[in-house]
Amino acid sequence: MINFDADPDLVEFRSEVRDFIRSNLPDHIRRAVSEERMDIHKEDQRHWHKILAEQGWAVPAWPKEYGGADWTDEQLYIFEREIALADAPRPMINGIQMLGPTVIEYGTEEQKQRFLPGVVSGDTFWCQGYSEPNAGSDLANLSCKAVRDGDEYVVNGSKLWTTEAHVADWMFGVFRTDTGEKPQYGISFLVLDMTTPGIEVRPIITYDGTHEVNQVFFDDARVPVSQRIGEENYGWGVAKYLLSLERFGTAEVSRSMASLERLKNMAAQLPYGDGVLANEQEFVDQVAEIEIELSALELTEQRFLFDPEADAGASSSMLKVRGTEVQQMILTATMEALAYNAHVALDSLDDTQAFAPGPTEARHAAKMYFNYRKTSIYSGSNEVMKNILAKHVLGLS
Repeated sequence: MINFDADPDLVEFRSEVRDFIRSNLPDHIRRAVSEERMDIHKEDQRHWHKILAEQGWAVPAWPKEYGGADWTDEQLYIFEREIALADAPRPMINGIQMLGPTVIEYGTEEQKQRFLPGVVSGDTFWCQGYSEPNAGSDLANLSCKAVRDGDEYVVNGSKLWTTEAHVADWMFGVFRTDTGEKPQYGISFLVLDMTTPGIEVRPIITYDGTHEVNQVFFDDARVPVSQRIGEENYGWGVAKYLLSLERFGTAEVSRSMASLERLKNMAAQLPYGDGVLANEQEFVDQVAEIEIELSALELTEQRFLFDPEADAGASSSMLKVRGTEVQQMILTATMEALAYNAHVALDSLDDTQAFAPGPTEARHAAKMYFNYRKTSIYSGSNEVMKNILAKHVLGLS
């Protein structure tokens, strides 16, 4: 485990980040995040983003010429950890952690000047158009077509499970522009204005009652060729690059640490027998197991992040699998700790009920438990990630 406290400059940096968050994070946003909501409202995300942007911290991992902070890897790691532990929102992930770095890597200078400033300012909200009805973890099976017509592509088909498409300004995604022997050929990476005629967003309400995902339909939607990132028919490499960034993010090690700490604090207040749940042996053993797994995950993350020889593809797959499993372990333990109170959802209460029964943590426990079942499926299902690891790490075919 890296000892960041051994470096006085990093200790000072951590203190600066903590002080900034303490002084600038709005209470209502902190409360929303602490209730374990997967995604807070768009305007709250944008509000916090603009606070960071004023400080020059909106896109710290980017090169300085595009608005980055010119921090070391260690500073970026500390920043991400402190943001999570303080219950500050995640960054606007689709733009900052996925689209932005992809445009920097594969985009033309004109595309960089066009699309990156809106991400830095927080004025452009992005969604991801990858999955389709018959192409999820098997992304190469996608069939949503983009047919070239002069200086435009005419797009027809649909994208499925598109998170926040109903509030997004733009979409980035992959589309079938040709066919060939290998399904990975004939895929192009496009960015689309969501106000384009021929684009329709239909909501999908998930089991927990949340409108987070959507199906997006394209009916002769016209997209300028200038909005293609990378070469025509060779967008598979662009898509894989972006996926590696996404899978690193889904590990959520720091967020899991914050969730586990909330669980422990809650258990210290929950009556159990003649004492509190935190002292009950079965619960102690359960938390100890999670802490061991989380510590191992943290070590793995550090090894991959700070080892220049690490295989980014395999690393992201491994972190995605174990990170999402640990997330689900924590939420399962929370549900079990709350017992019968865990079934109550805050939005199921009527106007005559001032508060939910049981501790505050009970209000969203069931909703988040069911919501987070998706984490082992999205960004490539864990079963597919294990196949990748078997092939590329163990050499199995």
